[in-house]
Amino acid sequence: MLCVLFSACSKGNSSNNKNNIVPPPPKDTVKQYQTPYAGVPDTKDVMMYEVNFAAFSQQQNIAGVTARLDSLKALGINVIWLMPTYPIGKLKSFGSPYCVQNYLQVNPGYGTLTSLRALVSAAHSKGISVILDWVGNHTSWDNPWITEHKDWYQQDASGNIISPPNTNYSDVAALNYSNSSMRQAMISAMKYWMLEANIDGYRCDFSDNIPDDFWSQAIDTLKTLNHKLVLLAEGSKTTHFASGFQMIYGWNYFSALETVFSSQMANASTLYAIDRADKTSVPSGDFMLRFTSNHDEESDGNDALTVFKGKAGSMAAFTLTACEGGVPLVYTGQEVGAPKTDFGSTTIPVDWTANPDMLAAYKKILAFRNSSEAIKTGTLTSTYIGPGIVMFEKTASTDTVLVIANINTVGEGIAFLLPASLNNTTWKDAMNNNHVVTLNGEVSLVDYQYMILRK
Repeated sequence: MLCVLFSACSKGNSSNNKNNIVPPPPKDTVKQYQTPYAGVPDTKDVMMYEVNFAAFSQQQNIAGVTARLDSLKALGINVIWLMPTYPIGKLKSFGSPYCVQNYLQVNPGYGTLTSLRALVSAAHSKGISVILDWVGNHTSWDNPWITEHKDWYQQDASGNIISPPNTNYSDVAALNYSNSSMRQAMISAMKYWMLEANIDGYRCDFSDNIPDDFWSQAIDTLKTLNHKLVLLAEGSKTTHFASGFQMIYGWNYFSALETVFSSQMANASTLYAIDRADKTSVPSGDFMLRFTSNHDEESDGNDALTVFKGKAGSMAAFTLTACEGGVPLVYTGQEVGAPKTDFGSTTIPVDWTANPDMLAAYKKILAFRNSSEAIKTGTLTSTYIGPGIVMFEKTASTDTVLVIANINTVGEGIAFLLPASLNNTTWKDAMNNNHVVTLNGEVSLVDYQYMILRK
């Protein structure tokens, strides 16, 4: 289920005082603002954070993100994805930020081009890349393209512009990718933010519904700007890799993890099978984005605490997500156990003082991933199949990691016999100050306890 599904049912900051919006200069006069950031991480090293403006700060704006960059850096984040920063349409609108009124403006409720530039510059100074959310499938009904370029939209037999076919997205109008002029305008708008704000790439919304050849055309053009890019497709089509994306969504892994955590004494074989299938379908150097929460899931009532049975379960789930493979995503407030958040201005901002134990654990998990080539690119050398236990070993060169998690929901803890290959082996416990652990015979874990061990 993709984020745009909620554009018709989610509320957002729809402030749009046109008197506060300064039109951009003509596209042919746009020059590169500052030097493209050279510190963009390689895809394997990405640790991404999704910013929901409505929940991230008391200000609910761009400046509120800038003020918390040190906290994101301390968490271990090196890429932040900003949910849509554009003015939100009013005509037929439900207030979703995915209802874009103008691709070349900043939502005045969030700030200005100046405040966006300040955020990007400050992030770069701290070693953090910034990507924008690109909504290419549709626009709001009061986007200027509607009146200026009707042929840029899909139409019915009577010549009426339509909403995206086979959806209930009544708040938006479907773009026509058969029109080459629309494509060029779309690509020019994407270039605009790389030049004017020096951003480092895009998370592309509802990417499966847009032709592959457009993505190839767009990405090939963006690469001419000499930025090192982070490119995430919000879709499941592996053809996105051929188009130039480095990451797609790991929906199948999330679904499998959700299923495993819903069973009292689950068997993890399905989880391993999904992981193998994901890796088989992904070209070398590219990755699945893996998550236990994002704004889609939250808006659908599937926040991490609900799906994974509370704080302890959500931590065990994130450990598996961050360690088994792919690029990990942290959603706004997830690291402090924030309750379900929506897109809207009525959303209660995150209480960053809540659950310091969770925050400390997230920091340790992300720091370990950052230090471990086995976690980032290693081969899954062995797995354990048993009721209520997920256990796998990964190796890359001299780096070997063993991850064990109790995922049963019986409420009685669990004890299990180690496979012979792990008997009398010595490890360092990454979550416990590298305390030396010798495995021998039986392992006992309380509910949702997890271990990350390294040789």
